[in-house]
Amino acid sequence: MDPDAHLAPYAVHSRGARPRRHPETAHASRSQFQRDRDRIIHCSAFRRLEYKTQVFLNHEGDMFRTRLTHSLEVAQVGRSMARNLRLNEDLVEALALAHDLGHTPFGHVGQDVLNECMQDHGGFEHNLQSLRVVDTLEEHYGAFDGLNLMFDTREGILKHCSLANARELGDVAQRFIDRTQPSLEAQLTNLADEIAYNSHDIDDGLRSGLITIAQLEEVDFFARRWREVQTAYPGLSGRRAIYETLRRLITVLADDLIATSSALLADCAPADVAAVRAGPPLIRFSDPVRKDATELKRFLRQNLYRHYLVNRMRVKASRIVRELYQAFMAEPVLLPPDYQVAGGDPARQARKIADYIAGMTDRYAIREHRRIFSLEEL
Repeated sequence: MDPDAHLAPYAVHSRGARPRRHPETAHASRSQFQRDRDRIIHCSAFRRLEYKTQVFLNHEGDMFRTRLTHSLEVAQVGRSMARNLRLNEDLVEALALAHDLGHTPFGHVGQDVLNECMQDHGGFEHNLQSLRVVDTLEEHYGAFDGLNLMFDTREGILKHCSLANARELGDVAQRFIDRTQPSLEAQLTNLADEIAYNSHDIDDGLRSGLITIAQLEEVDFFARRWREVQTAYPGLSGRRAIYETLRRLITVLADDLIATSSALLADCAPADVAAVRAGPPLIRFSDPVRKDATELKRFLRQNLYRHYLVNRMRVKASRIVRELYQAFMAEPVLLPPDYQVAGGDPARQARKIADYIAGMTDRYAIREHRRIFSLEEL
């Protein structure tokens, strides 16, 4: 059975796709991108996402999203849209599950602080770190470092990249130099990520009590969905009303993306992946829905991500990451042996420290900070 038989010509096909860095014999019962997805699911970095912050720290409540549940939601949204557009669902799923593998503990604040600390040594960016995880840091196979993923999976993980970094990374980042597009599957996964976090951050924000329905009713996009639910189910309240509203919100975003992208694809009619790369972005929302989504993101940034209680945890998390980095740079002997660099090369030692910190879960980082700085841990 041909796993690519149902795909559109402009989708990424297993046959003819750019290969792995280390040649491997094709699997008898799984496509190349099914293998990538499976390798990602079984890797250590994927399991650690269960204990890494999305918005709320892992120990703040059992029902809040983590990086792991976020990645699963992105994969579900992405696969559904990919099927409608006849794109490679397995590649979309692999990209969704891998896109946060390099994320630091404590969410974006951890990344920002680690980037500040690493300014003299190349900086830190979680997309680059995700690629480093799958290319180098995972240790599962005797024949090579990393997971040896397909080119399109590796390229799709690299959502952002500076020109300086692109020149160092070679072919996987060439599109940033040439200013060409990634695959449609990568374009779609980026927007599936946005759909997922816009909806579930509202859910978590309401569950936490940091934002309210009354505040959200000032956002027209949410208010329209909320009124639909109240009309369809008079008197419905609580978690059911919230879920019904968010379900509609996701549906509107996903359906709009499918309709808008389908029209663009029909108009441009790219013959293959090469034509996709040479053309404009073809996976997008319509202008009105893009405006709605931007308004929602702005609300969340102002009312949830910058809430004073979130800011308090952000300050604590910043201190933990910064003090761990500074302590390890000053005294590399505090690091596990595998992360100590012989010869005293500051740049190599700094990158090893970044790998170590980025690989930590929230609770491990808190515990490691306590071990180093608390006298009670003697």
